[in-house]
Amino acid sequence: MHSSNFTIPARNIRSSRRIRPGLLSAVGTAVRWLGRKISERRNYNALMELSDAQLKDVGLSRGQTESDVHVYSRY
Repeated sequence: MHSSNFTIPARNIRSSRRIRPGLLSAVGTAVRWLGRKISERRNYNALMELSDAQLKDVGLSRGQTESDVHVYSRY
């Protein structure tokens, strides 16, 4: 008897576990939010390491750096 080898091309196979576009978008949003929070915390820590004289040179006071009203960027 002759046995035939039959292969199915991978492009014809569909996965039963498809990622929904909404889920992928939500994951992307969460990753961007987490990256922003890490950056904000890094900037806050850098400001807290400055002396009062250095903060004065930048135009800030210690009280302003401790409030969450201002968003700082270290670029």
